[in-house]
Parts: sequence; structure tokens; C-alpha cells
Amino acid sequence: MSATRDALVATAGETIAKGSRSFSLASRLFDRTTRERAWLLYAWCRHCDDVMDGQTLGGEMAEVADAAVRLFEIRVGTARALAGETVGQMPFDGLAIVALESALPRSLIDDHLEGFAMDAKGWQPRTEADLIRYCYHVAGSVGAMMAIVMGVAADDEDTLSRAADLGIAFQLANISRDLCEDDLAGRNYLPHEWLAELDVPPGEALKPHFRKRLAVAARWLGELAADREASARIGAARLPFRSRWAVLAATGIYGSIAREVVRRGDKAWDSRVTIGRGEKLRHVARAFAEARR
Repeated sequence: MSATRDALVATAGETIAKGSRSFSLASRLFDRTTRERAWLLYAWCRHCDDVMDGQTLGGEMAEVADAAVRLFEIRVGTARALAGETVGQMPFDGLAIVALESALPRSLIDDHLEGFAMDAKGWQPRTEADLIRYCYHVAGSVGAMMAIVMGVAADDEDTLSRAADLGIAFQLANISRDLCEDDLAGRNYLPHEWLAELDVPPGEALKPHFRKRLAVAARWLGELAADREASARIGAARLPFRSRWAVLAATGIYGSIAREVVRRGDKAWDSRVTIGRGEKLRHVARAFAEARR
């Protein structure tokens, strides 16, 4: 027996509340229909990420020995959902609803899955362009899908590109914050050309005597994120007010993560960078004023 839409939305809401307090807070600013669809899309993205990273609701990552099998199962579940089948798993059945209601392009869904395929193959970026391409797949594609959920037309390429830029900015912030965590899971997202320029041997970037050089790389990540964030703000101005408010709030919150990593310098990875609820609420208030302008 398939779950009702209300039941799927309720479970998806619980998922985002536990998996990302920042996105959960920002999503409350949407109108109800947009919020529910955003939750359903987030739940599918969160499930795929958790399965591929061997984690629960964005918790500590673990190396997985069967990445190819996990990816295949995700692809099958996604394909069944998009074909109109009841999969019997909330993330996939929720995706079916939001894909139908928002007319999500299959190409964007496939683009997102390609990011997991890159990780499954142990991919690492050689160049800055490689890094941006990866960030597009794992997060930029989600930004574009979220824009469509907010009512952006699927053929509005400029606005969707700017929405993708916001996802890319978020991912760059995550990478800068999570360099140590990724290293423990056997992953590296710093371009090899950056490591060569900083004279850091592959696989040794996180050794204590290279921390100051790693801080330089984090600053470069922050600069890339700021450029994409500026692009995204232009696109946000084209959204309905409540969606614009939510997007700008999330932009401020995630932008502050990247800026805090840069501010801490070589101490950035002594403890995980987090943004307190008070600061998040200040970003919400600032976003409200900016959205009105």
C-alpha cells in the first residue's frame, strides 16, 4: 500500500529537520506548496547522499566497499519512481510526487546522480574546472531543481544557471569546512594543480606542517564560493518574494560558513565550523530586508 502525499511530506519534513537545520530553517520561509515540494526533493537527495557515504542524515562518513552496488540501487529506485511505480521507500516515492508536480527535467536528476558516480569511482579533481564540474553535479543540479520547484521555467537557462551557482557555492563551503572529514573517508576535493602550486604532496595536505598552506587553499575555495554567491543573488531577485527570502537566507547562512573557515586560517579544522541559531536568525532578518528591496 502506497503512503499518502501528506504522510510522505511529513516524513520528509522530519528528515530535513534532522539532516540540515540550516535548510530546514530556510525552508520555513517558503509558501506551503513550495515548502512541501522542497522537502520531498531534499529527502531524495539526502537519502542518496547517505547511502553513498555510508552515513545517517549527514552524519560521519564511512568508506563503503560496495559503492557501485549502492549506486545501481539508487539509479533503479529513481528510475522506478520516475516511471510512476510505487517503490515503497519515502525518498523515491516523494521524488515521484515532486517530479510530477514540478515537471522536473530528467536531465537534472541524472546530472545529480552523476555526482555520486564520480565519488563511487574515487574521482579527484585535477583542475579548478574539474572541481566546479563536480560541485555542479552534487549540488548545482539540486539548486537548479529547487529553482524549478519555486516556479522558474525549465527553459529559463540564465536563472537556472544562477540557481546552480548557488548550489556550487554551498558545496564549495562544505568542502572547505569538511577537508579533514573527507580525508578520513579517503576523499580529496582540492584540485591537484592547487596542491602542486602550494607544494603539498598528494595525500599529505592535512598533515600539521601543511596546515598554513591548506588555509590558502581554503581561502581560494571561499573566493570561488563568493563569486558564485554573487551570481546567485542576481537570480534570486527573479523569484517570488517568499522564495527569494528563503534563498537569500540560505545564501547568507552558508556564505558565513565559508567566510568563517577563511577567518580561522590554519585553525579552521581544529573543530567543526558551525553557525549558531542566533546568527542564522540574523541572516533570516537580513534576507527579509534584502528580499523586499
